Amino acid sequence: MKFGPIHVDHIGIAVEELEGGSRFWRLLGLIENKNDELVEDQGVTTRFFSTSPTTESEHPAQVELLEPTSPDTPIGKFISKRGTGIQQLCFRVGDLTGLIAYLLQNGVQMIDEVPRKGSGGKMIAFVHPKSTGGVLVELTQATS
Repeated sequence: MKFGPIHVDHIGIAVEELEGGSRFWRLLGLIENKNDELVEDQGVTTRFFSTSPTTESEHPAQVELLEPTSPDTPIGKFISKRGTGIQQLCFRVGDLTGLIAYLLQNGVQMIDEVPRKGSGGKMIAFVHPKSTGGVLVELTQATS
């Protein structure tokens, strides 16, 4: 039952707009990724900030800012209901499909029982907050 290594990939923060949400992370000195990404099927534009320079062999923890493309998207609804702030915690795993199957076998409620494409083309799956003590957990497949 080894699905790792398992690392914190990023913390997703819902913001009303990327520029205003970016100010603090820039002042803190985090490294801003060069390009924002529109993830149309999730109705969000993302901007990542790394805690240290990335290399091909390592992937530092990141902060992901999530700007809704409209109020009726998941992030738009999150902001309307809860306000801006931490929306999800993402873990990078070695075997996403195997981990999903293991979690399902152990009664964990998944939002995604099959991985789907997320930001950066990575495969992702969400665990329902009912199974995590109230935290939306995203799982992403580590790249080789």
